[in-house]
Amino acid sequence: MANPRADNESPPRTDAAAKSDIAIVGAGPVGLFCVFECGMLDLRCFVLDALEAPGGQCIALYPEKPIYDIPGYPEISAGELVDRLLAQARPFHPILHLGQPVTSLAKTAAGFRLATAKGVTVDAGAVIIAAGVGAFGPNRPPLKNLAQFEASGAVQYLVKRRDDFAGKRVVIAGGGDSAVDWALSLGTIAGSLAVVHRRDKFRAAPESERRLRALAAEGKVELIVSYQLDTLEGSGGKLEAVIVKDLNGKARRLPADVLLPFYGLAQDLGPIAGFGLNVERNLIAVDPATCATSAKGVFAVGDIVTYPGKLKLIVSGFAEAALAAHAARAYLRPGEVFHFEYSTTRGVPKP
Repeated sequence: MANPRADNESPPRTDAAAKSDIAIVGAGPVGLFCVFECGMLDLRCFVLDALEAPGGQCIALYPEKPIYDIPGYPEISAGELVDRLLAQARPFHPILHLGQPVTSLAKTAAGFRLATAKGVTVDAGAVIIAAGVGAFGPNRPPLKNLAQFEASGAVQYLVKRRDDFAGKRVVIAGGGDSAVDWALSLGTIAGSLAVVHRRDKFRAAPESERRLRALAAEGKVELIVSYQLDTLEGSGGKLEAVIVKDLNGKARRLPADVLLPFYGLAQDLGPIAGFGLNVERNLIAVDPATCATSAKGVFAVGDIVTYPGKLKLIVSGFAEAALAAHAARAYLRPGEVFHFEYSTTRGVPKP
């Protein structure tokens, strides 16, 4: 994976902080694109992220998952998208502080000071928060014997290597995009695959649902609708079957080697909730024209923000990155005449 410059082994700085124009909190796709947009405006960036590798959820949860709504790419894996964003950011030489969860944000005379849980401090003139859903973890099904199967890997909440499921008896639980997309992907290589959903109608994109039902008609996937997870059968961490029940209590036994529950992520702003920003329903409220938060000089983009008409799409986050970068430049250099240039006119520095 391309890496502009990773600094996850940064020594603690207590007497003097590193300085930059912009501090970006979050190294997911939108945070990485912020580096490019800021770089095109001659703004130097530090990027801080709690994870040990850039890419955010895309790398931590589904590096091999195909993404279909990136302009110019009919299909691209999450991992490849992150690689390309890193390559795009590389000419601007950002410094990535990885494995460094930001714990505090304080206003200073010169701008802002951010501190991490590992003692690193960073000074910046402005801040862009691109922290996705913040601290995240999977919503777990309420099953009595879940822990032993989680420990053995028989219950997993993400797919890091698609080939690991080849020939296995797989049960997927859920009805959203993740459940349906992985059913489409794994249905062609699994020994058997069943999708359990409590309703007959799925919440995924209509075209994805159409393809899933087509696979079911071909006998490659079994749809177990109007059922919910009830019990896991097995011993010593080895899963043997998943028991599901319908609304009337009727049970079905699904032979299984692995269960993949896709019930979404539990969102928690974590320390960001203490940054003094206006928060609505666990999301940071921003001005949609500038992505400015309630704190002057602090901007926010991506899935962590809310405003009227907000769409939680990567492409929306990319547009917000451009808005925030331009607004941050205007904040840092008030009164300076700005000559807007397209990338086709200006070009990009060589790495």
